[in-house]
Amino acid sequence: MVREYDVCGMFTLGHFIYIGLTIVGIIIALKCSKNLSKMQVHVIIKRLTIILCVLEVIRIVYCIIEGSIYDVNNYLPLYYCSMLLYAGLLSSFGKGKFKRIGDVFIATGSIIGGIVFILYPSTSLPMYPALHFISIHSFFFHGTMVYLGILVNRTNYIEVEKNDIKYFASLVGIMCIIAVFINNIFDSNLMFISKNFPGNPIEVLYNITNGSILFTLIMSVAQMTIPFYTSYYILKRKLMSSG
Repeated sequence: MVREYDVCGMFTLGHFIYIGLTIVGIIIALKCSKNLSKMQVHVIIKRLTIILCVLEVIRIVYCIIEGSIYDVNNYLPLYYCSMLLYAGLLSSFGKGKFKRIGDVFIATGSIIGGIVFILYPSTSLPMYPALHFISIHSFFFHGTMVYLGILVNRTNYIEVEKNDIKYFASLVGIMCIIAVFINNIFDSNLMFISKNFPGNPIEVLYNITNGSILFTLIMSVAQMTIPFYTSYYILKRKLMSSG
């Protein structure tokens, strides 16, 4: 049985405190990460990935105990931001194209995903108190996303190219395919591609498409492309202006 909480809510004092603390944490982490070699950045990615994976296991166990093993929405790491876990593992332990997939996602998708969640934490603060493991974990996780994204770009860990979209889209696309299958089995909404999400901007698209297969396709393609191209063109413009 799901426990009832006096939730924090979004755009509340607690939310704004989390935003401030997360920004401060990112700034401090970046100041402590100046003039690093690529090997040192690689070590940071690996260590943070391991920490995040351990915390994710704890989160999954907690959600199953507090809820139900059939409520996969609450514990399966199959959402856009969850891909930092897989990207981190690929970047840390992968070789060749597999490592490139991880590096590209961290360099592009992490920043966008992390910022969006920090500003709109619709899957944590509306359901949990401010001082709760899930709330603390979610902001640490997404703050780490932003930190790693900025770090790999600031240190030129990789040089993102336009054709890297194939690596980014492949990772997100595979997650979407897996999510569709699981959603059909458990009547869930992993990756937010199978059902409406009331009170979220996604609801507008869902209503326009009448919840048809078109909704799933648009949501999947959007997640496979928009974060990458947004980050890529911002990075490109920054390089042109600095040059």
